[in-house]
Amino acid sequence: MITVNNLSLRYGKRILFDDVNLKFTSGNCYGIIGANGAGKSTFLKILQGDVDPTTGQVTFSKGMRLAVLKQNHFEFDQIPVMQTVLMGHKTLWAVMQEREAIYAKADFSEEDGVRAGELENTFGEMDGWNAESSAAELLSNLGIKESLHTKLMKELDGNQKVRVLLAQALFGNPDILFLDEPTNDLDVQTINWLEDFLADYQGIILVVSHDRHFLDAVCTNVVDIDYSKMTIYSGNYSFWYQSSQLVAKQKADSNKKAEDRIRELQDFIRRFSANASKSRQATSRKKALDKINLEDIKPSSRKYPGLQFNNVIREAGNEILSVENLSKTVNGEVLFKNVNFSVKKGDKIAVLGHSIAVSAFLAILAGEDKEYKGNFTWGVTTSVANIPNDNTRFFEGVDLNLIDWLRQFSPEEKDETFIRGFFGRMLFSGEEVLKQCSVLSGGEKMRCMFSRMMLMRANVLIFDEPTNHLDLESITALNNGMADFKGTILFTSRDHELVETIANRVIEITPKGMIDKEMDFDEYIKSERVAEQRAELLKLK
Repeated sequence: MITVNNLSLRYGKRILFDDVNLKFTSGNCYGIIGANGAGKSTFLKILQGDVDPTTGQVTFSKGMRLAVLKQNHFEFDQIPVMQTVLMGHKTLWAVMQEREAIYAKADFSEEDGVRAGELENTFGEMDGWNAESSAAELLSNLGIKESLHTKLMKELDGNQKVRVLLAQALFGNPDILFLDEPTNDLDVQTINWLEDFLADYQGIILVVSHDRHFLDAVCTNVVDIDYSKMTIYSGNYSFWYQSSQLVAKQKADSNKKAEDRIRELQDFIRRFSANASKSRQATSRKKALDKINLEDIKPSSRKYPGLQFNNVIREAGNEILSVENLSKTVNGEVLFKNVNFSVKKGDKIAVLGHSIAVSAFLAILAGEDKEYKGNFTWGVTTSVANIPNDNTRFFEGVDLNLIDWLRQFSPEEKDETFIRGFFGRMLFSGEEVLKQCSVLSGGEKMRCMFSRMMLMRANVLIFDEPTNHLDLESITALNNGMADFKGTILFTSRDHELVETIANRVIEITPKGMIDKEMDFDEYIKSERVAEQRAELLKLK
């Protein structure tokens, strides 16, 4: 158990946490949620002892071992991959080091022999003989090939380092796991493996993530940071979001009687619990939902942006896009080739493939990249607006406030009140719209880009990783806006929930061809036929 008593953290006049009292128990996974800047990662650092609270204390049950997903990707650069993983179990690693040091002595004493015997007992009790094979299995499950296990960490790319550090955290089945954004840079198959691993995990898990699908798959509870307070709710992220929205709606309806509100909540819990029973984590989640006290459900103070794309200048006709033999090569490396497809009106297409290739592909269709082979033709009634992966060029060297920045993209209306309306939907208020572009955070730049997209009123939208830098509230609002849009969308995203709920078609591009299927994302990744096609592409020379 982890017990948090009277915890507070202040930076000058700013209060991050105030009088926090929580208990975390074994067998549960707690998803920590809150707006950007609410202190999610800071709370984990307090629990692991890296940040001292202003008041209060954190207590761990005696003998519990804590493991943390490291965020410093260069910390182990001079250490081999296998050793990096083994170091995740600090006690075992210390025994292994001392054991090796004693056996390496030239003048092995009687005292050394006694100590060696003690270490051998401890080593055996900790299953040390199987440590390397267990670490190797973890690495393989996380997509790190055996040929890399003896390499130095500095020889791995960024994605591979993340996977090794995740293996380090998971190694040896610690009693407590702290995971800060564990799905970053992981592919779908690896995330699915991690979800299964954590579903069977019997310790305490605290996780910070912007991946809603992952939070729903692994969390039995949600820790909501709101107004400097923390509250633990039973259920996963979707349950917390939908129930808090329902209660907020009920609160706004002053005419609804108390018994009607209770009945509506009970019906919601029954429906959600029935859906949860179909998931892999059915037992623990259903038990958690069955224990919910209706009085515990409260409306959230969160504000959600208003992303609305349907106010198009004109509706598109039936001819949307035709792509013929499109290919792209960079420095002799083929990113994709022989891409042929046509887009139907209303298609919402998820584009999969290597991130560099997909970004190049979408940039070509958006008219931003002219270096390619093949052809593509937009229908005469189409108008296109895009959110690129890298929006630096829109802000770098631009000496404008936000009003003047957005005004330059308005084809007709230049009135300040009109322009402010788009910023208001993206939660910029008052004097915030007079900020200079040069001081914006990554999340603020993304909200500006969404304001620009809404202002353009296009009937075809292109998104390249649109959830980058967004908090959960903005991701949810974007998801809703894309779902409501009646036009055509081409997009790529690592957000599983977004892709699954938006796409009705999946196109995967590779250096050796393409796959095109009219199906949702979950069906696509589980399809044996798709797996066979992908395998055939890999065989091609």
